[in-house]
Amino acid sequence: MTGMSLKPFLEPGPLLVVLSGPSGAGKDALLTRIRQRGFPVEFITTVTTRQQRPAEQDYVDYHFTTEAAFQRMLEKSELLEWANVYGNWYGVPKGPIKQALKQGRDAIVKVDVQGAATIKKLVPEAVFIFLTPPSLEELARRIEGRRTESAPELALRSRTAEAELKQIYLFDYVVISRQDQVDRAAAETEAIITAEKCRVHPRHIVVDD
Repeated sequence: MTGMSLKPFLEPGPLLVVLSGPSGAGKDALLTRIRQRGFPVEFITTVTTRQQRPAEQDYVDYHFTTEAAFQRMLEKSELLEWANVYGNWYGVPKGPIKQALKQGRDAIVKVDVQGAATIKKLVPEAVFIFLTPPSLEELARRIEGRRTESAPELALRSRTAEAELKQIYLFDYVVISRQDQVDRAAAETEAIITAEKCRVHPRHIVVDD
């Protein structure tokens, strides 16, 4: 048997992993646990203009910035995707993603479902994971438990979540975010990334300037 190289299988290219799901699904908790477990992936921090919550850390949970600074990033084409969500701007910076991929490291980004749909058009070879609680009722309890939204805001988030669940077909994988089982969700997410490294037909990730 000659002329066949195993290099593509032995040295798979870096991945761009897109984690999404409704607000309150537990995306931040999941990423924090994956980081704590030491899984080898570059965590790309989303830029936002929303108010920083008491327990959040700048450049860890989000990079909190002003609307003026956000608009400058837009003008310089520094964001892969961006959207106004619940009255605040969110965007995924291109630079850290391109740097990670260039250095052969997998990168993971956290976006809302609208953002995931945008990235799917721009980088169709990315790996798309949908994180969701077992039910809408559980999701509503989690959001209410945060005590950071008013009653009208809670109602809006509930309606939005129901619409977002209908977009699950856009994704490659679904991970169920069960109460007090964040390690299980982290292990499943890590397993997805590991399995993607074993594909016979590896993904080829290209992020344009």
